[in-house]
Amino acid sequence: MPYLYLLLLMLMPGCTGLPPGAKPVTGFELNRYLGKWHEIARLDHSFERGLTEVTAEYGLRDDGGVSVLNSGYNAETGQRQSAEGKAYFIESPDVGRLKVSFFGPFYGAYNIIALDKANYSYAMIAGPDRDYLWILSRTPTLDKNIMQALIDQAQSLGFATQNLIYP
Repeated sequence: MPYLYLLLLMLMPGCTGLPPGAKPVTGFELNRYLGKWHEIARLDHSFERGLTEVTAEYGLRDDGGVSVLNSGYNAETGQRQSAEGKAYFIESPDVGRLKVSFFGPFYGAYNIIALDKANYSYAMIAGPDRDYLWILSRTPTLDKNIMQALIDQAQSLGFATQNLIYP
C-alpha cells in the first residue's frame, strides 16, 4: 500500500493533460476494454518499483465511471499489493481519454494512445507527460512485432523507451 500514497502525490489535480504530439484513440468502446490487463512494459516510478506480475482490472461503476484495481507482486514482502481507484471520461466515451483517481479529488491522466481496435488485445497508455508510459496486454506476453511497433510509436513521441522496464 505505500506505493499507493506515492502514486497520489504524482497524480495531483490538473495532471490530466496529454503529452505533446500524443493523441488519444477514437472510436473507443469501454465495454470491450473492461476486464483484466497485464503490464508488459512501463517507465519506472516509485509507486510500482519492485513490483512484478502487475495487472489492472477495469469494471463498470454504478455512477457511470470505471472501477480500477491495480495490483502487483512485491518479492521483498512476498505479497501482492493493490490499489483501488476510479476513472471517468474527460471527453466523450468514444475517446480513450480518462482521468483516474486513487484518492479523493486527485486525478491523473489515463490516455490510451494505441489500441488493438480489432480485438482489444493490447494498449499503450500515457500519463499527462512523457514520464508516464505503460504497455498492456490481455495476456502476460505480447508478440515481439507488436511490442516493437508500440515501442517505435512511443519513441517517435519522445518517450524514453530505452528506460522501459519489462516486469
